[in-house]
Amino acid sequence: MSSSPAAPVYLLAGGGTAGHVNPLLAVADALRARESDADVLVLGTREGLEARLVPARGYELLFVDKVPFPRRPNRDAVAFPNRFRRAVGQVRRLLAERGVDVVVGFGGYASAPAYVAARRARVPFVVHEANARPGLANILGARWAAASGVAFPGTALRGARVVGMPLRREVVDLDRAATRAEAAAHFGLDPQRPTLLVFGGSLGAARLNAAFGEGEGAAWRSILESGWQLLHVTGDRSQLADPDADGYALRRYVDRMDLAFAAADLVVSRAGAATVSEISALGLPALYVPYAVGNGEQALNARSAVAAGAARIIPDAEFTADRVRAEIVLLLGDADARRAMTDAAATTGERHGTENVLALIDEARAR
Repeated sequence: MSSSPAAPVYLLAGGGTAGHVNPLLAVADALRARESDADVLVLGTREGLEARLVPARGYELLFVDKVPFPRRPNRDAVAFPNRFRRAVGQVRRLLAERGVDVVVGFGGYASAPAYVAARRARVPFVVHEANARPGLANILGARWAAASGVAFPGTALRGARVVGMPLRREVVDLDRAATRAEAAAHFGLDPQRPTLLVFGGSLGAARLNAAFGEGEGAAWRSILESGWQLLHVTGDRSQLADPDADGYALRRYVDRMDLAFAAADLVVSRAGAATVSEISALGLPALYVPYAVGNGEQALNARSAVAAGAARIIPDAEFTADRVRAEIVLLLGDADARRAMTDAAATTGERHGTENVLALIDEARAR
């Protein structure tokens, strides 16, 4: 009588920001749905967003020390080798104690020691890079990974294939046309009138808020005068006053972004990797205002959508109420241009990023 094979054990490593945690959770949910007996574990740090989001989703979170890569010669750089060795040792013990079959890394502080520990323990691992410009942890991991995937074409990661972004199910499964009436009612808008959606991510974007909603010259009036409605998500920290105007729905925070996307005909937003991936997957035309701080990855994230004709970029420093009136309001009145962008948007997105990452995981396990 043969015994049944042991249930697989997956360790998903990553965190720090929503850009790492959300695709990790999408893959975790898919693994749990596909293999109900699988043990899906998450490796993160105590300081990252994962410390709150992962347990709330029902996954066991294992901790590793946060060890940033030193970027200049200082006291942290001197301490780095020993601290990193200690973090690798922590992960190696976890791999052995929990009998991990595959490690899947999404970047962030937890991923680098996970890659090194998996390589030394001869546990296959997969790398997924969300941004068009890869992070240091994933650059390191891709050198030895059993398989690597990237969200955007042109991402310089060794041996990687374009697999798209693992997305939230509510976005992947969204039927915008069928949900439009519900979405309009949710925000107090008219489903028969076109709607411009403006948002800057979970914390909002001061530049976008100032252009659309502050002072006598704010652009929201021009949006409404053009015959469009405005759904403006300002972010929790914004103190922007709500003018309570018909056709202008101002929200500090939206926990149903699927409904916001269903209500929208055009989007103005930052260009984070998840944001661009979700907008592209839904076939929405967009104007991106890449965040100017960092290493320029937001502009790169939008590059393929812009090249396809599905999106345009307005540099952050140039994004003013006057620029909104000169370019965006003009676009709202140009049905042919918007139709061309919408047609192009339908060809650029990828709704199967999660399934594609699962295929990489299966490939790694089969090695």
